Amino acid sequence: MPLNIVLIEPEIPNNTGNIGRLALATGSTLHLVKPFGFQIDDKRLKRAGLDYWQHIKVVYYDSVDDFFSKNKTTKMVFLSSRGTQSHWDINYCNDMFLVFGKESVGLSKSITDKHKNALFKIPMYSKHIRSLNLANAVSIIVYEGLRQLK
Repeated sequence: MPLNIVLIEPEIPNNTGNIGRLALATGSTLHLVKPFGFQIDDKRLKRAGLDYWQHIKVVYYDSVDDFFSKNKTTKMVFLSSRGTQSHWDINYCNDMFLVFGKESVGLSKSITDKHKNALFKIPMYSKHIRSLNLANAVSIIVYEGLRQLK
């Protein structure tokens, strides 16, 4: 029941390292779409991923276009604060791609507009917060998927 975690243009190495660690713990594959806001050998990335980074299954893409062209037939859901559907309504399936945007602005409008029917958000119950930390959001989504698939 593996899942695929996709980070489009991640900016913060510590988040990516933590998400890599989560990917390993859950048997998920991590897909990283360039450009990154850091060097892939950044010590903060490795520190957050501890000594696990060598064991994580990571797939790299040169661009958003490269990612979408190589994954045309895969089932994907997109996570964004612009979503109108709750993450509890995602119908998870094996090998599903869970797509997240960069920390500063999330997924681009062109991506969210193109995938409106597959656009979900994590509900937040305070008007004083715009978004969750990316690593926390990915954890919520991945473990809900594993719960549904078990």
